[in-house]
Amino acid sequence: MEHSFKPEVLEQLKRLEEKYLPLGQDLAAYLEGLFFNKFLNYWDYIHLDTLLSLQNPRTNLPDEKIFIMYHQITELYFKLCLEEYRQIGEDKDITLDLLIRRLKRINRYFDNLINSFDVMVDGMDPKQFLQFRMALMPASGFQSVQYRMIEIASTDLRNLVARDKRAVLGLQSTQEEMIGCIYWKAGATEMASGAKTLTLLQFEEKYTAQLIQFAKEYEQKNVWSVYKRLPEEQQQDGKLLKTLRELDANVNVNWPLMHYKSAVRYLQRDPEVIAATGGTNWQKYLPPKFQKRIFYPQIYSDQEIENWGKGWVEKVLNGDI
Repeated sequence: MEHSFKPEVLEQLKRLEEKYLPLGQDLAAYLEGLFFNKFLNYWDYIHLDTLLSLQNPRTNLPDEKIFIMYHQITELYFKLCLEEYRQIGEDKDITLDLLIRRLKRINRYFDNLINSFDVMVDGMDPKQFLQFRMALMPASGFQSVQYRMIEIASTDLRNLVARDKRAVLGLQSTQEEMIGCIYWKAGATEMASGAKTLTLLQFEEKYTAQLIQFAKEYEQKNVWSVYKRLPEEQQQDGKLLKTLRELDANVNVNWPLMHYKSAVRYLQRDPEVIAATGGTNWQKYLPPKFQKRIFYPQIYSDQEIENWGKGWVEKVLNGDI
């Protein structure tokens, strides 16, 4: 008895032939490969066994695993963000609605990170943390290159140059020059001497060339450049401006201040302050009221810029957050 295919199967075969025939490919060969292909399962698809094997503590203190896993989760969220930035930058015909939608995704990722940071603040035994952290030097979350890439993909690189260097560099600076004067270098210098910490030296050796190349790639693909290419009336769209403000606040205020809250919890011990593992001067580096790092200063009033991040810091120090 001759076998007859369902109409929907024949339709799919026709579509596949239309796909492969113009490419000079033999559809029958691809179907044979499909016949021998194994069924996909969840654990292989996401490489679950590998993923669960990537937590390798340096000590026997159990809470160090919490510390490792939270940072790994953070880096995966950063990768999700960077995928959105990539699609924003590469879409030459991006619409206002699509730009807002992708920016909202980035904000949602940061919201999840910010709201979960109590895993770090309250989820580890303080005594264990102060013990295992000594085995991690000079490693530091400061060395997260993906976070630096998020900053670069968000704004004009000049907005990331240290404030006291911007006037000196001028408007015709190269990416190399601006990366050389980037704000974050001040966060990994020894407070007494002003010398670069080993944390910063390691980071620059591994990532400087990559960050310069990334900055060149995103010179015309960063969010601010994409925003400026929109029609003028769309640039004033209320939803878009609100979403940009949220992104600015998430990356430049809320996220660093969650780290500040954690540092105050674990490292602020009167009458002295415990140094961070990387030697970063976190008291001056993390609070945004000192840095006033702002991605989109053009969309704020002078008063908003003057008060940038101030209220949040006082709440942290007073234990209200």
